[in-house]
Amino acid sequence: MLTTVTATAVPAALAAHPYAAGGGPGWWIVFPILWFLLFATVVFLVARRARRYGPPWARGGAGGVDVLGERYARGEIDEAEYRQRLAVLKEDRR
Repeated sequence: MLTTVTATAVPAALAAHPYAAGGGPGWWIVFPILWFLLFATVVFLVARRARRYGPPWARGGAGGVDVLGERYARGEIDEAEYRQRLAVLKEDRR
């Protein structure tokens, strides 16, 4: 009698929940896709940051304009000297 009840209860339960037995429309592929998208996003963000700021060894020191601006801000040179040297630096870039 127990076998008959079990034999009829299991198909009834599967009929009530058709995807409970592991079948279904392919939901198993969703989670690997989500993990891949998360990994790809992290790689993309790291690569974008590396392109934007460059590797630390390639950044070099401060440029001439930056050093000149710092010297002017500290008061080591006056405005006339700052503008004169800035014009020279801009000529060198051309």
